[in-house]
Amino acid sequence: MTTTDPTRSAEILAGFATSHISDALDNLGITGQVVGVRAFGRGLRVAGPAFTVRFVPCEPGEGPLGDYIDEVPSGSVVVLDNAGREVGSVWGGVLTQTALARGLAGTVADGICRDTASAEAAGYPLFGRNAWMRTGNGRVRAEARGATVSLGGVRVRPGDLVVGDDDGVVVVPRERVDEVLGIARKIHDVEEQIVAAVWAGRTVAEAREEVQRPGLKGARS
Repeated sequence: MTTTDPTRSAEILAGFATSHISDALDNLGITGQVVGVRAFGRGLRVAGPAFTVRFVPCEPGEGPLGDYIDEVPSGSVVVLDNAGREVGSVWGGVLTQTALARGLAGTVADGICRDTASAEAAGYPLFGRNAWMRTGNGRVRAEARGATVSLGGVRVRPGDLVVGDDDGVVVVPRERVDEVLGIARKIHDVEEQIVAAVWAGRTVAEAREEVQRPGLKGARS
């Protein structure tokens, strides 16, 4: 069970690379690495509790698709499950500006986004499968919010912690946060020691032998 409040947990997780968190998830047998979703821009980081929205196909004229934004708490990561559909965007410039005004942490979409250059220019962390200008209005609709969704093959529940950087996005189950944090910290420390040993003249094999902790995966690349 986690003993850290979600806001503080997100702040701590934001200090780790997704590679460290991914290795920690592997150590614990947790599938949390999101496939096929990338950042629109370099150097963007996102971390926070998930606010989930699931989309389904709809008939022309149904919508709009973004009114859920008024319900998202400050500091949350908007997680949009459009099942990888590429019929039209589920996030655009108006939603980006609204998210910035409301203090949201970022957006991760299993689908298409648009107005991505303006999001990058504003420094808003936006992640998705691809960019395309065609609207999703009248093509998909928000079927559920605050429900369990799928994000690149990963199950996401409201309040699970979502972390993203240049290497992709990971999801940490809310009740496993402290475990993941503990192992991510150990992996980070081990890698720092290996790098220091290599710069001191050791071979990689020697450095690993000196500092690798028994039973701890990671620190292999």
